[in-house]
Amino acid sequence: MSALNTSARERGVAIAIAPNGGRRLKADHPALPLSPAELAGCAADCLEAGASMIHVHVRDGDGRHCLDVERYRAAIGAIRALVSDRLIVQVTTEALGLFMPPEQIDLIRMLQPEACSMALREIVPDASYEGDFAAVLEWMRRVRITPQIILYDHGDVERLQDMRRRGLIPSEDIPVLFVLGRYTTHQQSSSADLQEFLKVAPFFAHWSMCAFGKDEAACAVAAALMGGHVRLGFENNLLLPDGTVAANNAALIAPVRESLRLLGRKIETAETQRAALEAVW
Repeated sequence: MSALNTSARERGVAIAIAPNGGRRLKADHPALPLSPAELAGCAADCLEAGASMIHVHVRDGDGRHCLDVERYRAAIGAIRALVSDRLIVQVTTEALGLFMPPEQIDLIRMLQPEACSMALREIVPDASYEGDFAAVLEWMRRVRITPQIILYDHGDVERLQDMRRRGLIPSEDIPVLFVLGRYTTHQQSSSADLQEFLKVAPFFAHWSMCAFGKDEAACAVAAALMGGHVRLGFENNLLLPDGTVAANNAALIAPVRESLRLLGRKIETAETQRAALEAVW
């Protein structure tokens, strides 16, 4: 059934936290978590605030974005030691212009995480990479790794839909993330940005969104009311709705969770979100 045809009131809203990303440093915010211990502490705070998933990036010894398997294992281990399975831990294959598709796929196969996000335009930059993408998705489905395909515009949506029609996606559906805006200075996303995606993406049952700037919370609430899920955090935004700098990642969750509570929407736990994702994938 189409996500847009399902009553948003009947659907729980899953809140993911993206606490660090691959670009920002401590100079951008002293509470940006980078080490395994910092990520674990952030995970615990965000779990208490209402998150059911944490989207993790790791850095090398110089603080640069990397896809290092052992660094991921250390981060995941620290998070699990503090919150057990009460959060879904999602890693990323984000390239940032540094990693080619084979390196992204190697990370997934070697790490075998619970969940993994992949930007379509990075892991399948052209048609020559479609076979490898289809193969890793088929393998992920067999070993029960939940994918999330990151889509930046309606062109990405239509391309993924075309791949599904041609049998390259080993399921009738796949979880996706709509990115409202770009990584540019002073980017401010708007809830109206969702329309670019929803008018061409009626078949994704489990879709989420992330946004940039102080209207992140407004975009999140709008998405939730339309049946979507939300991703918040310092990766894309440091500001509260009033424009002041958030003290930490958990502070970004509070206005969204409270708004949804007042509107009668329930918040997913990791357990209920896993069940919803398993129904799709």
